[in-house]
This record gives sequence, C-alpha cells and structure tokens, in this order.
Amino acid sequence: MLGTLGLFTVLLGAALPLIDFFIVNVALPTIDHDLAAGPALLELVVAGYGLSYAVLLVLGGRLGDMFGRRRLFLLGMAAFGITSLVCGLAPNAWTLVGARVAQGAAAALMLPQVLATIHSATGGQRRAKALSLYGATAGLAMVAGQILGGVLVAADIAGSGWRAIFLVNVPVALVGLLFAVRSVPETRSQRPAPIDTPGTILLAAALVTLLAPLTEGRAAGWPWWTWVSLAAFPVVSYAFVRVERRADRQGRTPLVPPSLLALVTLRRGLALIVPFGIGFGGFMFVIAVALQQGLRMGAVDAGLTLVPMAVAFFGASLAGPRLIRRYGSLVVTAGAVIQTAGVALLALAVWGGWPSVGGLDLLPGVALAGLGQGLQLPVIIRIVLSDIPAERSGVGSGVMVTAQQSALALGVATLGSLFLTLATTAGMRDALVVTLLAQLGLVVLTGLLSLRLPRRIG
Repeated sequence: MLGTLGLFTVLLGAALPLIDFFIVNVALPTIDHDLAAGPALLELVVAGYGLSYAVLLVLGGRLGDMFGRRRLFLLGMAAFGITSLVCGLAPNAWTLVGARVAQGAAAALMLPQVLATIHSATGGQRRAKALSLYGATAGLAMVAGQILGGVLVAADIAGSGWRAIFLVNVPVALVGLLFAVRSVPETRSQRPAPIDTPGTILLAAALVTLLAPLTEGRAAGWPWWTWVSLAAFPVVSYAFVRVERRADRQGRTPLVPPSLLALVTLRRGLALIVPFGIGFGGFMFVIAVALQQGLRMGAVDAGLTLVPMAVAFFGASLAGPRLIRRYGSLVVTAGAVIQTAGVALLALAVWGGWPSVGGLDLLPGVALAGLGQGLQLPVIIRIVLSDIPAERSGVGSGVMVTAQQSALALGVATLGSLFLTLATTAGMRDALVVTLLAQLGLVVLTGLLSLRLPRRIG
C-alpha cells in the first residue's frame, strides 16, 4: 500500500514536470538577454520540452506496466535531476534547447507512474483522496511554476539569474529519490504487453506534426514545412487509428487499446481535459507576457499577481471530495460557471484600466478563475481514471496525461500566437482582451461538455 510519505513522494514527482513547463515563461526575457537566443530559439526552449514530454508519455506508462512503476519513477526522477543540471549550466541557447528536450523525455518516464501507482496501490476513500490531491498538486504546480520562476530570477542567487529555475530541481530530485527508495511500493501489470512499435511511432508523428508547426510557426514566419506538417497531421492520425484497431483485431495489445477508449468516463473526461488544458496553458503564457511587457511588472510582481489563483485553486481542490460526494459531476459545471465569471472580470479590468492595471485590480478575476479551475481539474482527473482496470493503469494514466500535456502545449501555441500577433497590430490591451474572450469560449465549452458526464463518480 502507498503510505503518506509515499504519496507525498509521487506527488512531488507529479509537480516537478508541470512546474518546469511553466517556470520558464517569466524567465524568457533574461534567457534571451544572456544567451542571445532570439524569438525562434526561445520558442524551442518552451516547445522542445513540451513536445518530447507529450510524445513519450503513453510509452512511459506502458514501460511502467512492463518493468515496474517504481523502477521507472526512480529512473525518470534521476534523469530529470541530471537534465535540469545540464539546463542550468547550458553555455548557449542550442545546448539549453537540447537539454530541455531530454528533460521532457525524463518527465515522460516519471509522470505516468504517479497516477498508475496511486491507482494500483490505493483503494476506496484513500484512492479518492489521493486523486483529489493529485489534481490539486497538478493545478497548483502549473500556477506555482510562474510564481517560483519570478522569485528565483529576481533573487539572482549567487549571480545565477535564470539558471536557478533549473538548478533548484537538482536537490529536489535527490530528496525525491531518497524518499522513493524508502516509501514507494513496486507495482506492475500482471499481464504486461510488449511495446507496440508502429503505434508508438505513429502517435509520436501525429503529435509532432500538430504541435511543432503550431509552436514554431509564428516565430519562424510560417515557412513551407509548417503547412506540410499540418496537412500531414490528419493523415498520420488516421493511420494511427487504423494500426491500433488492426492490432486489437489480431489479438495483440496496441499502444492505446480501443477498448480503453470505449470507457464512457474516460472518453467524456478526455473531451473536457482538452478545452480546459488549451485555455489554462494559453492563459498562463499570455498573462506572463502581458504583465511583464505590457504592464512593465518585474518578474516577482508578475508572479505574485497569480498567488490568489494558486490559493483559490488549492482551497477548491481540498473541498472537492466533500462536494463530489454530495453533488457529483455538477461540481465541474459549477466550477466552469465560476471560472467564466473570473475570466470575464479580468477582461473588464484590462479593457477599462489599461495601462494602469495593477495586481489589486486583477485580484477578483484571478481568484475566481483559480477557484473555478480548482473545482474542475481534480474532478475531471478522477472521472477519467475511475473505470480503468488496475492492470491498465499505466497506459490509462499515460493517455490522460498525454491529452493534458498536448492541450497545454496547444494552448501556448494557439492562444499565445493569437495574442502575440494581435499585440503587434492592435496593441497589447486589445490583444489581451481578445485572448481572454477566446479563453472564455473554451471555458463555456468545458461547462457544456460537463453536462454529459455521469452524475455519480466512483
């Protein structure tokens, strides 16, 4: 069974990759200054991590099912610490990009083991509580990443500047390794399946053909390869579905078993994770740029502006299990309504007060948005995983986290590109308002889709 220290340790492993996806947002200006990176390479610092992370998550889950989740968790944690050290010591921008790609791969080994271990080594109310804490950790990590990034960059510890955002991972990873050796039980699938090589290659190709052009296209000036890649995406995706269905019919175990996607809770839950993740990822990137470049806030002030969001998210996540027992999946719908109000308040504050908007002006909207998000994400995660068999918990966790991570990266790419494009033509205020309204549409969509969820949650 997974004890308290073990649960803390795997949640630490869940927090690190998500923190590092967002922590660079507030450090990009100083990275650009120190390494003369330029817009295209800065995009790769963000996108390289997100791409390798998203592409390898399902494979990481399958490897955990085969070779043991504790073993893969330890390997991923160690690799994450080493690659973070390389990031922090990078002498130039290309070295940083390569280290970020390797760091994303390490995260993809570690993160799927977290949910799979919780799913396999807990049960009943303890599992429900653990899943709620996972949801709280995931949301809090995404917000805390930018807060922590701002503090570390401004602190300039021993003259390290932006490098501290990566170097801080090294002692944390060491502590995580020590705790994991002592407290995380070994679990694995009782009927492990071999690696589905064609499915793995095609899923990776599908994600790359979608995410790579969207993340790099604007900075690179939309060259020909971006359009070829986007045109290839539906073709490669169709080939992936055909290969997986054929493998299933032939009695082999595909990378993403069609029978897994036949689960109503998983399928409908994933349908909510996508718009939620796109909105969340895009918002976190855009707000970091708007606060620093538009309102001329320092890295610390920009980070501290998001503290109310983090506090409200965490509080809502802790209240979630009690609310779920009473109201079921309606908690997600209520969360979407509250988040809608928060984003609308933010748009009104920006429209009416720019460029004199301060942290106090944004506080009501930021807090309400965080409260609404905290009522949604942990519940959605719990719904997605509720009916997955224990022997498939690794691949099931990998599918869910892949959808979440791909949506976050897609949000940075799409809403980020929309914002940066409009900022050069219509001005920063109008660009931010339009982007917030786009996010508002995604929140409304999430709320409407939540009405299709099963009312009772196991």
